[in-house]
Order: sequence, then structure tokens, then C-alpha cells
Amino acid sequence: MSTDLRQHLQINSADVDAVNRALLDPNNALVNDFLAVVAKYGSPAEINAKATAARKLPALLERLESEKSPYLADLHWLIKMRDEGAFVTIADYRKEALAGATKQIKEEDGIVMEISACQYFPWLMAEARHAIKHRQIMPGRYIRVRNMVESADDMGDLIAMMAAMEIIGASYVETLDTRGTDGSNIHLNGPETIAGYFTSAGQPNDYPLKWVDEFLHYYTQYGVQQVLNINPGTMLLGYWLARIGVDIEFKVSVFAGTDNAWSFLHMLTVARLYSRQDGFTPLVGMNPTNAVNADTLRSMAQARDALGMTEQVRIEHHVTNFYKNMVKQPYLRRDELIDVAAEVRNMAAKHEGGDPQVEELRTRPSDVFDYFRTKEDLETTGDIVSNELSYMDKHEAINRTARGLTQNGYSFGAARNLHG
Repeated sequence: MSTDLRQHLQINSADVDAVNRALLDPNNALVNDFLAVVAKYGSPAEINAKATAARKLPALLERLESEKSPYLADLHWLIKMRDEGAFVTIADYRKEALAGATKQIKEEDGIVMEISACQYFPWLMAEARHAIKHRQIMPGRYIRVRNMVESADDMGDLIAMMAAMEIIGASYVETLDTRGTDGSNIHLNGPETIAGYFTSAGQPNDYPLKWVDEFLHYYTQYGVQQVLNINPGTMLLGYWLARIGVDIEFKVSVFAGTDNAWSFLHMLTVARLYSRQDGFTPLVGMNPTNAVNADTLRSMAQARDALGMTEQVRIEHHVTNFYKNMVKQPYLRRDELIDVAAEVRNMAAKHEGGDPQVEELRTRPSDVFDYFRTKEDLETTGDIVSNELSYMDKHEAINRTARGLTQNGYSFGAARNLHG
């Protein structure tokens, strides 16, 4: 009986044909409006060519020089330190973590060390100097949630961060300003109406088109390729961009509310249906909610494997989180991460807070509401200092996780150009 019922889940080819008819209908205004935005930037081949040229390291450094950015000297120093081998090697890091003990390390499928969010380029430089001094690893993945316009206008901050990622060999994600907290919903303000975002957030009305427009701007002008995604509408348009040939990548945010394996399977199913003929999908990562447990992570991995998307879509799980205004504390999932490390491939360990025992001692611990604030506001109040300290607490938490994985026989992913 159960076998017969399972057969009813198969998607009928007639239904797939109906979707295709809707997409190809020349009178479909939703598709027409999308294509009109893309046309402003040229053909997909032209769009990709602009992005590739803009993203090359020499081009980024040249732009910083033309802008007389103070960050150019820092980047030259970072290149020098990389080339001189100033950062600890993975081999030496393991020796120190194991304190003379012998441990067989499972080399394949290392869990990527991920930090969120590196809002300002000087934080990255402080982190690099600290890592050299204390023989620590730099993350292999960086998340950015800073206002894009502010970053682009801030002495070359956006370009400097992109150049640094190329230098150190790390993946990174930028968050576009059309993310639901930029005034898109006229009935909501900022943190003071945060509860309203549970039912009213995202990209309302025509904002998905604005999101596409904003992405194509930063893609063609700066080379930004991977962005955060929180809304089914912008996910769909991201798939459409990829289908027509634009090499967009996106990671689905924790704010999308993916808190069970069926939700993830739904997301993966749509991604698979819209994948290109070469198999490419722009969905490269998904951040599950803080509510998921180890069994859920295993089930998510099984759903991903069933669709043949394990290598394409990374599961990015919170190990730590903001101390204030996000989750109940203490929140620390390191032991759980180590528990699933042998079973869940292509995974990232996201650190968005320091370890709770460190955070609780801070005069001003990490606070998610600071993501809503401008750099000017943080500098005026002096809170930018505590924000940088919170960022370094996340860096320390990453190294605790890397040591923990090593001591249990698992590898980890760090900045690939720095640690050998």
C-alpha cells in the first residue's frame, strides 16, 4: 500500500509543461518585467564579462589606487604576509592543537570556518594581524551585512574587502540593500518594529525587480557575484538569472526560516527544476534556523543527497550567535557540529557571536540590532569599538571550533591561500 501511495508523489509531465507554457508566454508580465531589468545591462554574456573584468585583483587594486584609498597599503601588506608564509600552516596548527598527541585526520569534506559579519575592512586587517601573532587560522568564508551604498562610498571598503578575499582565498557573501529593512515596507521602521518583520518582511510589491537591478549593478560594476537571499520571489528571480546565463550565486539566509528537512527539500526541488542544462544552480548555500538539531541536519543532508546536490549546496549551521536579541543564551552548538561532522558533507560552521562564557563578561556583548545601524552612528556613540571586539570574539570562537574538530580527527576549511 505504501509503495502505491508513493507513486502519487511523482510530478506529472503535463504539470511541468503547464509551468513552461506560463514562463514562455509572451504576455506573462512577471517574466517581461524581469527581462526588461536585465536588458538594461546587456546580454548575459556581456553582463558576465563585465563582472569578470571588475572582479580581477589587479582591477580592484587599480580602482583603490585611483580613489586614493587608505586601504591599498593594507592590501599590499596582506599580499606580502601571504607570500612570505607569515600565517601558521594547517600542519603546524594541528600539531599545536593536538599538543603532541597523534590523531588520524579525516582530510576530505572539511567543515568550512565561517564568520559573520565582517562589516568593515579594518576589522579584517586587525584579524589578520592577530592571527599571525597568535598562530591562528583565518576563516575560509566571510559574510557581510553592511549597507552596500555605505560600503561602496567608504574609502573603498567594498572594493578592499573583495580584493582581500581574492588575496587570502576565501569565499564571501554580500547582502544587498533591498533586503526588507531598507524601508520597503512603509508600515515598519527598524528594530523598534522588529516584530512586524515576522509577517511583513522581505521584498514586497516590486522589490524583487529592484533586487535584480541592485544585484546587476554591483555584479557588473564591482564583480560581486554571491549575495544573500531571503525571499521566495528573489530566489525565483535568482534562478531565472542563472537560467538565462548570468552567473549569479546566492546563499539563503537564516531569515528565510528553513527549520526542517521538508522545507529544505522544497528549496532544493525548485533549485533543481530551474538548474541550467550544464547542471549549474545559483543556490550555493543555506543557513538553517537556530532551532534545528543534529538529526535535522542529518535529514537535510539526506534530502540534498537524494537530489544529487551535495556538492553544490552548502549547509551553513550556526555554532554561535548574537548574545543579545537573537536567541536564548547560552547558545553554543560546537559539540553538535562535531557530532555530525562525520556524516554531513559540504558544511560550514557559522560563527555570529563569541562563546557565551566570553560574551557574558563583555560590557557590551554582540547585538543583532547593530546590523541596522550606520557606521556614523556607531562611531558617534563609540559602539564601533565594542563591535570590533565582538568580531574578534567570533574569530576566537572559530579557532576553538577548528581546534575541537582537529582534536576529534576532522579537518576544517580556512583561508586557502594563507595556511598551506
